[in-house]
Amino acid sequence: MTKRPSRRDEILQSLATMLESQPGSRITTAKLAAEVGVSEAALYRHFPSKAKMFEGLIEFVEEAIFSRVALICSEEEQAEAQLAKILHLLLAFTERNPGITRIFNGDALAGEHERLRSRVQQFYDRLEMQLRQILREAELREGLRTQATANTTANLLMACVEGRIGQFVRSEFKRLPSADWDDQWKLLRATVFR
Repeated sequence: MTKRPSRRDEILQSLATMLESQPGSRITTAKLAAEVGVSEAALYRHFPSKAKMFEGLIEFVEEAIFSRVALICSEEEQAEAQLAKILHLLLAFTERNPGITRIFNGDALAGEHERLRSRVQQFYDRLEMQLRQILREAELREGLRTQATANTTANLLMACVEGRIGQFVRSEFKRLPSADWDDQWKLLRATVFR
């Protein structure tokens, strides 16, 4: 017997599905309630606001990504492999979760509470900080040096990944973020490392 998802999880899944199926549309609590098959009051019993629903999805992404990043860093000894896997992880995750990707691209947060945009910014800042740390440790442990500083290099890598995520959302999920990434990673790697 399979366990039925909680109403809270069902609401978040419906929100993610609506974000994917209605690109460019604003999701209202009335539309979400109809999608879930409950009243708006029932939504508010599980989440005090729509912003809290978005925060629930952001927390899901943070947990999924950063737990996997920690695993990659513990399993991989070489910095280049860590960087490659972390960047690919973010691209693959967004590809598999297009609705949630609209949140992390900022598209779905237009007109929403400022703290949501700040939370997404913190996610990207934390990920960039992880890349900087890997680059700094690589220089000490492996003698692996970058053309520019660790800060500049980490920012460039994040800009490339965020750009691909933006293209994915703008193309209404047709231009996959992982398409040609292996070849592009080879170019980036050749450019950023000495």
